[in-house]
Amino acid sequence: MVRTFVAIDLPEEIRERARASQAVLARSEGRLAIVDPANLHITVKFLGEVDPALIGSIGGALRTVAADPFDLTVGRAACNPPRRPRVIWCDVTDTGESAALARQVDDLLSPLGFPRESRPFRPHVTLARVKEFHPSQCKEAASLPPEPLGRARVEAIKLKKSTLTPRGSVYEDLLEVPL
Repeated sequence: MVRTFVAIDLPEEIRERARASQAVLARSEGRLAIVDPANLHITVKFLGEVDPALIGSIGGALRTVAADPFDLTVGRAACNPPRRPRVIWCDVTDTGESAALARQVDDLLSPLGFPRESRPFRPHVTLARVKEFHPSQCKEAASLPPEPLGRARVEAIKLKKSTLTPRGSVYEDLLEVPL
């Protein structure tokens, strides 16, 4: 089985700004699993463990995505949920294109047996996962500069393979679909 997901990659300049935010978050008490900045992305759809024989069909479906390139903004770090966070993330805003893209991916992959998402799509970039909560984690996130991490032009989506290791996930691009 192959652990896979559909994602939007982020440009290097946003990942570098995120790295600076992660360095501040790492000073907090409690325990965080900081996401490797090279792995920062926006998940469009998590597929989970997939039979390798299905990868070609998934790729074929994704190649039919009909969307134009669009711009989005990656906001500043925040705890989610704020009172007892499981992750520290950056909200992502656009004018609805990423949600429309997620719905289209859902529609295209549903006939292949992937269940449609039951919750509304909320684009975000996970900076860290909270392993042991301490209020200082949210305090450090709130202390970060209020400016967004940056704007990005989305020109493609990717089908990615995720291999879990003791040192974190290792991602491999299986397919890139231009918009």
